[in-house]
Amino acid sequence: MRSGTGAPRDERRPEVPDDRAYGERDYRGISSHQPLRAQWDPTKREVGRTPRNPRPDRAARKQSKLGRFVSTYGWRAYAIPVLVVLTILVIVDAVRPDTTDSASKTSATADLAHSTDGTDVIGAPPAGDGTFASSIPSGALPDGGPFTAAGGGTWHVVPGTTGKVGQGTEREFTYTVEIEDGVDTTGFGGDESYGRMVDQTLANPKSWTNDPKVAFRRVDAGEPDFRISLTSQMTIREGCGYEIELEGSCYNPSMDRVLLNEPRWVRGAISFQGDIGSYRQYQINHEVGHAIGYAAHQPCETEGGLAPIMMQQTFGTANNDIARLDPEGVVPMNGLTCRFNPWPYPRA
Repeated sequence: MRSGTGAPRDERRPEVPDDRAYGERDYRGISSHQPLRAQWDPTKREVGRTPRNPRPDRAARKQSKLGRFVSTYGWRAYAIPVLVVLTILVIVDAVRPDTTDSASKTSATADLAHSTDGTDVIGAPPAGDGTFASSIPSGALPDGGPFTAAGGGTWHVVPGTTGKVGQGTEREFTYTVEIEDGVDTTGFGGDESYGRMVDQTLANPKSWTNDPKVAFRRVDAGEPDFRISLTSQMTIREGCGYEIELEGSCYNPSMDRVLLNEPRWVRGAISFQGDIGSYRQYQINHEVGHAIGYAAHQPCETEGGLAPIMMQQTFGTANNDIARLDPEGVVPMNGLTCRFNPWPYPRA
């Protein structure tokens, strides 16, 4: 069908709206380039994203259980968990198995039924020709305080007793604490101080009573199993020997005496890098070890590990140093070096 004038019109095509008849936004709203969307509000003419209505404000947020706990108990809410953790750590430490450094345990076998009727000195340095000492600087006596060169050759008992220390399922050893006459103990606290050091060392759970077979009891009368005797330089040389010209201690079964070298008690040892108190504990534990049946010495077994208590740490904590003193002995010339250690059963 044609109109009166102009070109024919296809009735099937809608007429394109005129910009003047519609606003720009309306025209773009029906543009073929904009995807069709359903409006949330059907009465609204503008086609496009409709912002969400804001959520209504709540007067108070819902509080969690943790929040209620904190608001109720205040600072205690933080202290309680900390205390619980600390308590658990203490319990774990108390019940954990023994973590003793295996390289420092005394693996020698103690003869708990040993007799003191023998005469051979136990723990003395090996016989030598006097040329070894100059080649073992680690065994030299370090500089330090004064000591007694020569005592009276007799000993007096320091009064004092203790109860039984340790289980002693196989043997309970009795001991006295003695000091050679003429030895001046004022420089290290007096006779009683020396006695306390002996008692406290042997009662320590890192000492020999860690083995349930062993127990100790101090007496000050009668005939003890052995006498722990602080002894002067010259008397030590008579009782322990001085073939290699190094200051040492020993156990002399013919005297029933653990002879502790007083110069070493005062000055310690170069090779033993611990404090003087730790060295004195080593002196006691090592020589008492001989007295209760640990006759043999031991080498360093693990590089950088703790030295076994029956190693001759007074002369060195390196196997090579000890092997030079006794080339035919139990310590090999293998270059291993240990750290000092005063205990038979140290905690790692």
